[in-house]
Amino acid sequence: MFKKYIPFIVLLAAAFAILYIKSHQVGVRPEPVAMHISPTSAATAISSAGDTAIADDPINRHPDKIIYSRHARCRMDCRHITETEIKEILTNGKINYTKIEENPKSKTYPLEGITQEHQHLRVVFAPKGDIDVEVVTCIDLDREWSCDCE
Repeated sequence: MFKKYIPFIVLLAAAFAILYIKSHQVGVRPEPVAMHISPTSAATAISSAGDTAIADDPINRHPDKIIYSRHARCRMDCRHITETEIKEILTNGKINYTKIEENPKSKTYPLEGITQEHQHLRVVFAPKGDIDVEVVTCIDLDREWSCDCE
């Protein structure tokens, strides 16, 4: 009598098992990045009240100077991104650890966030010494813009 319900019961049990596994699954977290912090950048990060920057941040969130590459300027122009928005992302953005790139010359840090203008951006920064950063490129994560940058 119950034989006709067995496939349904098995399917239901499998659905509950998947639901249980998904709800109790622990995600993989990125390993912390080993780094050297100069006293000036650590002091800057700690002394800035109300900032999201922390002392062990791998990038200076309040550099003396922000340098814009030619490519970054072109992308900013194509995607209607202002210097103010770049500074917003630098100050408040979250590092996407899966997109960090390293080569013999430098290491780049992609920071992501939503600006006051409601653009969801990824801005890639490269530290230049202890006090300056360079904007390598910027990407609007929600909208595809036509652009002829090289």
